[in-house]
Amino acid sequence: MSAKRVLIAEDSSVIQNLARKILEFQNYDITAVKNGEQVLQILDKEDFNILLLDINMPIMDGMECVRRVRALADEKKAAIPVVAITGNAKNYTEEEFKTAGFNDVLVKPLNFDRLVEVVNQLTDK
Repeated sequence: MSAKRVLIAEDSSVIQNLARKILEFQNYDITAVKNGEQVLQILDKEDFNILLLDINMPIMDGMECVRRVRALADEKKAAIPVVAITGNAKNYTEEEFKTAGFNDVLVKPLNFDRLVEVVNQLTDK
């Protein structure tokens, strides 16, 4: 069985690299991009099991990106589990994240056990 594919959108390369290492160690196949626009471009061509979206990104942020994903014509892609990564959760309520289309929220500094737990849970690994 092939590895589950994770798409991480995070403009901080430190967090991106840490998350990549942690999840690769769990045998996930990781693709990383820097903003929401790149997420939509790559989603158009490839399939993923889960998206991890930073909320504050240049060009297109996580909130806008998840709304666009949920509105995709491809129903399978529109239903992909999406997790928010946020450094300032206080800006949004849990309700706002849910309404936007997120399945779960991870707060920075990232708790890596929680990251693995959420990704495993949402990809049924």
